[in-house]
Order: sequence, then structure tokens, then C-alpha cells
Amino acid sequence: MNSPAAPRAPAAARPGASGAAGAPTPRDVAAFAAGLWHREPRLVAFAAVLLAAMLPAALMLGLDDRTLRGVNVWVKPMKFMASIALLALTTAWFAAHLSEAARRSRAFGALVWTLIATGGFEVAYITLQAALGAGSHYNVGDAFHATMYTLMGVGALVLTATQPWLAWLLWRHGDRSIAPAYRIAVQIGLVLTFVLGAGVGMLLSGQQPPTGPGLPVVGWSTVAGDLRVAHFVGIHAGQVIPILGFALAAWRLRGAVAGVWIVAAAWTALWAATLAQALAGRPLLAL
Repeated sequence: MNSPAAPRAPAAARPGASGAAGAPTPRDVAAFAAGLWHREPRLVAFAAVLLAAMLPAALMLGLDDRTLRGVNVWVKPMKFMASIALLALTTAWFAAHLSEAARRSRAFGALVWTLIATGGFEVAYITLQAALGAGSHYNVGDAFHATMYTLMGVGALVLTATQPWLAWLLWRHGDRSIAPAYRIAVQIGLVLTFVLGAGVGMLLSGQQPPTGPGLPVVGWSTVAGDLRVAHFVGIHAGQVIPILGFALAAWRLRGAVAGVWIVAAAWTALWAATLAQALAGRPLLAL
């Protein structure tokens, strides 16, 4: 059994704490948002700007019928806005597990502004290119666009590098009263986000995804191997593994720490399988 300091589920997630059938009420949502703002207001504000920007992008999606590689030009900006907003919000959530001194330190401040600068650059350039009806990724037809594509690659690498950077800060200055299973899950997830996500990202930088039919929303090819699947699995290790670690700790299961390592190994195996599938040229549905 884990320490009695195992994390407690938010009120909105506890039976009888919210509306009918345990559904979160507007008050629960407001309380959660206020708590998240208190944890790290800079990242929450950045995420809010990105999520708000999705509204005009969605409007343009309905009004603008231009496409690139068979996909509406506004789909990519919206996906990046959502993905980077999620990264900012989860980083803000984990920041609360740092000591107050660490949160006020120059190291953490540099991490926050690095995430905002690199994430903001990625979204701004992708959105600009969408408005121009031009590609952002793999657009190297002239010196300017080749330089911008290189800067995008560097920016994406630095953006994901903020996650193991946060893991290191949590290891050095994290709250030791947090249940071990959850604490370890957070650190593993953050490291794997960079190792797995950025690793495939570097492969993707030199290989365009296949064209043709794809799954709704994500666009992953259903007729050929697609590295974006493995990239997605890797990038979201920083959310999935901590959530499962939280659950193991909250349920006070025996061997919760060992369970976290099993979850991490299973997630890595899933990533390896999707990577092998893409490199072999087989579509996701062939797994």
C-alpha cells in the first residue's frame, strides 16, 4: 500500500460531489480553472489564447475551401493550437508539485518562457502559412521557407525538451509528500514525451506523411505507413502515464509503483509497434 499522501481525486471526479451521476457542474469547472490559474498563470494564459484562437480558425475552416495535400488549410493550425495548449496546461498542472522556491526560480521561469516562445512561434508561422494558402512543413522551395522550416524543427525540439527539463526540476525540488506512484509516473511521462515524441519528430522532419484517405480529425493514413501515429503516442506519454499513475496511487493498490513501470513499458511498446508499422509501410489498421 502506498503512503497515505496519495493524491485525492478532484471534487468533480468524486461520486456525489457534483451534479447528477457525478457529472461536473459549472461551479466545479470554474473551481478547477481557478486552481489551475493559481498553479501557473503564465502557461494558463498562453493556453487560453491558443484555445481562443481556435474559434476564428474554425470559422475560416467553414468559409475557406482551399486545401493542401487534400486537407483544408486551417486543419493544421487548429491541431497545433490544441496540442500546444494541452502541453501548456499539463505543464502548469505539474508545476504545482514543485516547491514554491523552485516555481519562483530563474530555471523554472526560463522553462515557462521557452515553452511560450517556441510554442507561440510554431502556431504563428503555421497559421500565417495557412492564411497564405501555403505549406509550413516541408516547404523548402526557397531560402526563406527553408530557413523557417529549419527554425520550426529546432523550435519543436526545444519545445518538447521543456518536459524532461521539468522532470529534472521535479526530481530535485518536487513535493515528496506526493504518493510515489504518481510522482514517478509524472517524471517518466515527461521524459518519454521528449525521448519518444521528439525522436519520431526528427524522422518526420525528413519524410512527408502519405497522401490519400485518412482517419477523421487526426488524418492518419489508412492506406500507408504513417509516422504521425508513433509521434502522437510519444508526445502524449506526458499525459497518459501520469493519469494512470494518479489512478494507481489514488486507489492505493499494492505494487502501484511497479504498476507505473509496467504502464510505461506498455506505452513504449505501443510506440515501438506504431513506429515499426510506419517504417514497414503498413497502415495503422494493419496492426
